Amino acid sequence: MQKLLAAAGILVAIAVVSGGSYWAGKSSAPAPGQAGLAPTAATGAPPPGVVVEASRVAIMKLPQSLNAVGSLRSDETVVVRPEVAGRIANFAFREGERVAEGQVLVRLDDSVQKADLDRAKANLVLSRTKHERAIDLRNKGFVSTQALDELENSVKVAEADAELMTARVNKMTLRAPFAGTVGLRLASVGDYVKEGQDIVNLESLDPLKVDFRLPELALSQLQGGQTLQITLDALPDKTYDGKVFAINPLIDSNGRAIVIRAQVPNRDGKLRPGMFARVRLFTSDIRDSVVIPEEALFPVGDEKYVYKVVEGKAQRQKVGIGQRREGRVEIVNGLARDDVVVTAGAIKLREGVAVTIANNAAPAPVGKSDDPPSKPKG
Repeated sequence: MQKLLAAAGILVAIAVVSGGSYWAGKSSAPAPGQAGLAPTAATGAPPPGVVVEASRVAIMKLPQSLNAVGSLRSDETVVVRPEVAGRIANFAFREGERVAEGQVLVRLDDSVQKADLDRAKANLVLSRTKHERAIDLRNKGFVSTQALDELENSVKVAEADAELMTARVNKMTLRAPFAGTVGLRLASVGDYVKEGQDIVNLESLDPLKVDFRLPELALSQLQGGQTLQITLDALPDKTYDGKVFAINPLIDSNGRAIVIRAQVPNRDGKLRPGMFARVRLFTSDIRDSVVIPEEALFPVGDEKYVYKVVEGKAQRQKVGIGQRREGRVEIVNGLARDDVVVTAGAIKLREGVAVTIANNAAPAPVGKSDDPPSKPKG
C-alpha cells in the first residue's frame, strides 16, 4: 500500500512539472499577427507604409478673377432660306457635314427661270443687231438720230433684262455664305418652299463665342483683350482658354449688368453652341495663390479631394479649386502653405493609412502670372 501511494505521488509531480513548462512556453511565444512586428520593434523603425509620391504646395502669383455664367454661341450662324419661291430639286450636302464657303447647298427647280433667261439673251442679240445696222444706215443718212437713240436704248433695256433673268436663275441655287457645319434640314426633295422659309442651319464652330454678364460694379476692372477660362458641366475636368474681344457699351438697365463677348478656340470640336459655361475672367490684379499639381486631385461625386500627408499618414481633404495653368491648379480653400499632398499612388490610400514618400516632396515649381509654370521633367 505504501508503494502504491509513493507511485501516485511521483505521477502527480510529473504532471505538475509538464503543465508548468507548457504554459511557460505559451506565454513566451509571440501573439498571432505580431510575429512580423518583433524585429521592427527591436530595431525601433516604424512599420512600412504605402509607397506614394508627394509634392509640397507652392505659392504662385496669379491674377485675380471674376466669376460668371454664360452661353456658347457660334462664331457665325445663319438659317439658309430661299429669296424666291420654288420647288426643291436636290440637296448638295449631307446633314452634319462641314461645307466650304460658296459650296452649293440647295438647288430649286429653275427650268422656268432658265427659259426666261434664254428669251432675254435672244432679245439682247436682236437688239444689238438692229442697233449695229442702224449705225451703218445713219452714216449713210437713211436713219434719223432719234431712231438711232431709241435703238441704243433698246439694247440697254435688253441687257438689263438679261442680267435680271441671270440673277433670278442664280437665286434658285443656295450656297454657303461661309465655311461651317450644316445642321438638320427642315424640308425634303420635291417640297415647295416659299420666300424666307427655313431649310437648314449653318454654324461656324471654330472658334466659338461666349456671352456672359457681370455687374456694373466690375466695370472699372474690365477691358478688351483680357483672358478667361471656361468650364462646362458637360465636359468636367477640362478647361478652355479664351479672350475678351467686345464689351457692350450699353449697360442693361433691367439687371444693371454689362454684357461681354469673348472668343474660345474649339480645335478639338467638342464644344457646341448653346452649352452652359462657367466663366472665370482674369483681371489685372495679382495675388499669391496656393497651387498644386493637377494629378493630386481626385473627384468624389461633384467635389474635389486630395490626400495630405500628416505625421506619416494619409488624410483626405476636400478642396476648392480655382484657375488651372499648365498642369497646375489653384486651391482656393482646403490647403495651406507647406502642406504635402500625394501626387501618385492615391488610388491605394484610405483615411489614416501609413504612407512612405518615395520622392523628396519638393514644392511644385513656382511661376509668375505672365510666365506659365514649367512642366515637370519626365
